[in-house]
Amino acid sequence: MKKLVLSAAIVLGSLSVNATVLPAISITQSVLIQDEYTEVAADAVPTAVKSTIEKSFPNTKLEKAYKNAKNEYKLEISNGDKKYTIFTDASGNIIKK
Repeated sequence: MKKLVLSAAIVLGSLSVNATVLPAISITQSVLIQDEYTEVAADAVPTAVKSTIEKSFPNTKLEKAYKNAKNEYKLEISNGDKKYTIFTDASGNIIKK
C-alpha cells in the first residue's frame, strides 16, 4: 500500500511539474491618423508662422512647407545636417503632435 501511495505521489508530482502556466501575451495595435497635407510654396506660408520659426528656432532654414484643410502647417526645417518637423496653426502657434 505504501508503494502504491508513493507511486501515485511521484506520478502526480511529475505531472504538475510539466503543467506550467504560459504568460499572457498582450497585443497592442496603434493607429496613426494623419491629416492630409499638401505641399505649398515657402512664399505661401503666413508671416506669423515664419516669424515664430525664426524666433523659436534661430539659424534654421525652411526646407518644405505643407498645409492641411484646417489651416495647419507642417514645416520641415534644417540646421546644418539636422532636420526637424514642426507643426503650427495659421497664427504661428506651435502645435504638439
